[in-house]
Amino acid sequence: MSKEDEIMNYLHKKVFDPILDSNKASQKLKSGIHLTIARMNQRDAEGMLHYYWAAVTGTERSTNFAKLMKEEGFTRFEDVLEEFREKFNNDWLRS
Repeated sequence: MSKEDEIMNYLHKKVFDPILDSNKASQKLKSGIHLTIARMNQRDAEGMLHYYWAAVTGTERSTNFAKLMKEEGFTRFEDVLEEFREKFNNDWLRS
């Protein structure tokens, strides 16, 4: 499995799929998740990590999207931050 696949499998399990599989998630939230997946799939593993951290750090768009995720009761990037940081660190990236 590639590093990109490892990152995406993790994010699908923890963040993306619960939203995409939910009949309670708004269409706006699902569309945003599809867009996030598409953008991440355009990157290599290092780029995916940068994208994740940029989203957590907070652009206007990412903070509004994280707020929507929270309002609808779903796990955000911020909610898995520590586990993500431990799993996908620089040592892992270089391995």
